Amino acid sequence: MSIRNIFPIIVLSLCISCNDFLDIRPTGKIIAETGAEYRALLTYVYKNIPEDRGLSSLRSDEFDLINSINEYDYTSYFDIWAWNDLSRQDGTSSWGWRGYYHTIYIANYVIEHQHEITQATRSEIDQMVGEAYMLRAYMHFLLVNLYADAYTACDPATTRGIPLQLQADVEQVLRCSSVEAVYKSILDDIESARKHLNVERWDEGYTYRFNTISADALKARVALYMGRWQEAFDAAETVLTAYPDLEDMNLSTSTLPTHYKSVESIVALEQVMTANVQALESVSASLLAAYRSGDLRKSKYFKAKTLSVWILRKGGTNEQRCSFRSGEFYLIAAETANELNRPDIAADYLKRLMQKRYTEKKYTEYASAIDTMTKEELRTEILNERRCELAFEGHRWYDLRRTGQPELTKTYKNKAGETTTYTLDEGDSRYSIMFPTEAVEANPEIEIWN
Repeated sequence: MSIRNIFPIIVLSLCISCNDFLDIRPTGKIIAETGAEYRALLTYVYKNIPEDRGLSSLRSDEFDLINSINEYDYTSYFDIWAWNDLSRQDGTSSWGWRGYYHTIYIANYVIEHQHEITQATRSEIDQMVGEAYMLRAYMHFLLVNLYADAYTACDPATTRGIPLQLQADVEQVLRCSSVEAVYKSILDDIESARKHLNVERWDEGYTYRFNTISADALKARVALYMGRWQEAFDAAETVLTAYPDLEDMNLSTSTLPTHYKSVESIVALEQVMTANVQALESVSASLLAAYRSGDLRKSKYFKAKTLSVWILRKGGTNEQRCSFRSGEFYLIAAETANELNRPDIAADYLKRLMQKRYTEKKYTEYASAIDTMTKEELRTEILNERRCELAFEGHRWYDLRRTGQPELTKTYKNKAGETTTYTLDEGDSRYSIMFPTEAVEANPEIEIWN
């Protein structure tokens, strides 16, 4: 079966100054001619990228659900939180399968028709093509990390990945590629993007678009997930050369690092946490306990509602948008340097981040301890800093997947006071999400791979 049977090609009705300028051919294909029309296509998909990274936080150990949750939120999110994938309630929030592939379709269209674009300079066309390659790479990256085994937890050459969509063809038959093939395609697209991207920094209001350094940012994250330490380290260093600034939480004027105006912001595309998920108001006790004395992030990221219930300050508004920010790359540089047996470099990157996150007294204490750590101790320290620094930004679930897939337990007390415990076993198959039922029903061969 074809893509047409898996997700609808949405008819776009876009306008500039209230005048329709984008038409649809009778065959269902998009007609776009000018640079403005192609830019509008990209803007459309930028605005409609799935916001699943917030849902992935529910699946991790970042949320505790409390019995005051309302019926709508319970129906929407409980089964995701409890890893109940086989018998989900009607009304459970869906992952963005269709949205990912629709975005990829538009990206493919821009790439394939780049030589037909009119009324645009060569640099403008190149920039849009570079963004299209980045969109295709990023969507495939998110898909493979939701629906397939983690690269570091399987034999990627012999493990089923996800369908690669590399053509704007509604009749294309989708079958899965191996995890290795998907990652190779992602890396190839990043390199293709690098050759085309030419905008170093976008003006305020356009920072949702990919810029020149975003290719290195995505390369660093992808290589980290693959365990390619040197590649990840090199890319992270390149990012930090261009974006070294960090919010100093010792200053009352500091803003949340996930704010699109933050000095850390590199690409402000995705909402870090949608208002609906943020409103669950239930930071897990284990996450709160990970913040040590003197860590300014705890009060910066969260607010105590009661003695036992903490709510999120991150997310919930359109201003909280963050796909890449500099804080992440200090942590990638630290983790990869440690794995490359360079503890001095690892400690330096880690301490540069921590100096902006802890009170002066506690930073001095913790920094001294870091200088005496073994490789294993430093690895644990860095991963804990990732958990605290990147909380509720859609990283934790993927970190759990790539670093051992530990056993997780969650406890829920209902309004009647009855307590139920849910367990995700070590290495559990539920560390990967099942393909959507409607996609499998439309194409029973979709999980076949070459």
